[in-house]
Amino acid sequence: MPVTDLEHRSVPDLLRRIPWWGQALLIFAAARIVTTGILLVVAAGQPANAWTGAGPGYADFASIWDGRWYNIVAEAGYPSELPLTADGHVGENAWAFMPVYPAVVRLLMLVTGLPWAPAAVVISVACGFASAVLIAKLFRMVLVPATAMFAVVVYSVSPLAPVLQVAYAESMHLLFLAAALCLVLERRYWVLLPLLAVMSFTRPSGLAFALFLTLHVCYRWWHRRREPFPRGEVVAASVTAVASGVFGLGWLLVAWAVTGSVTAYTDTELAWRSSYIGYTHLVPFAPWFQGLDWWAVRWLGLPPGFWWGLCGVAVLVAGAVALLVSRPAKRLGVDLRLWVASYLIYLFAVFFPQSSTFRLLMPVFPLAGVVAQPRSPAYRIAVVALSLAGQVGWVLIAWRVDGYDWTPP
Repeated sequence: MPVTDLEHRSVPDLLRRIPWWGQALLIFAAARIVTTGILLVVAAGQPANAWTGAGPGYADFASIWDGRWYNIVAEAGYPSELPLTADGHVGENAWAFMPVYPAVVRLLMLVTGLPWAPAAVVISVACGFASAVLIAKLFRMVLVPATAMFAVVVYSVSPLAPVLQVAYAESMHLLFLAAALCLVLERRYWVLLPLLAVMSFTRPSGLAFALFLTLHVCYRWWHRRREPFPRGEVVAASVTAVASGVFGLGWLLVAWAVTGSVTAYTDTELAWRSSYIGYTHLVPFAPWFQGLDWWAVRWLGLPPGFWWGLCGVAVLVAGAVALLVSRPAKRLGVDLRLWVASYLIYLFAVFFPQSSTFRLLMPVFPLAGVVAQPRSPAYRIAVVALSLAGQVGWVLIAWRVDGYDWTPP
């Protein structure tokens, strides 16, 4: 029999003939197979808990934690009266969870008749595949193709990648975020405007993106002689930056309108940190000082003192700055680094550091392009192996429920 040309080609040759978007889909699919195996093994040993019985199936196991809150939103909407604790503080409630993701899952439930858990997983996985394609496109704008594709690998197998296939809004938000960053790099500001409106009601991100666009406009204006910044683009980018800020405040205004409390959303968010530091007021930039001091005292056994928080913040800020000015980070270009810096500033301003913070760091996925740059096969194999080990650790520590759990995902 004659030997065909196909038989002469190696597997890498065949893979290179697949279009870049097809490669991204294959990478994401392979990663999801491995992660699904990890989740199934852990689910088999999961004891009965507040959400499921012992040894739940995949869909039920993927719908615990905040997945149940999204389920409540999809089925019952939001409360018009805020629930109060015995001492009169606002308790945990559905206003902490934005409406786009549960609304899309609800639509799928109505169209297909699927119950919540499998419908939520379907939407999350579908958005995850789409996000991989757009992230591949984004990285190809700033990196050589081979490095860009390995950055997709880093994203797909990252220690927090299990969140992309459970009943959480992260994969949908990352899909919108990747699309938004692509549009900024393409200077398509007016097209970006409606996308930001949807993204800001999927996960809290409008204020961070407003800061990013403001810095983006300032940078382009300062360097307008080197890179022209036409008046039309100045107007479009500036209007979009202001609109993003308005969108970022939109959910607070909606909660106020429905409940009659101007602080309905922020009081709801503060309820989640009350188990750590009690009920406090929202003071921008204070949570990280409070949180790091709390962790130092409670878990490390150090004596109380504000200095632990101050020192911890100083170390984190210095590390973030050093990373963003490093040579590998500079290869990502100015815009992606401005986004990472803006989002980190936003997290620093409003979020309390605890185990969920690792999940909240997923929007800095452009840093996968930094991790992906070394070309050594041994290095890249080690990155994948360590990432998968990180997945196992995160699922065991954060996703698996073990009694009264201090490590929510």
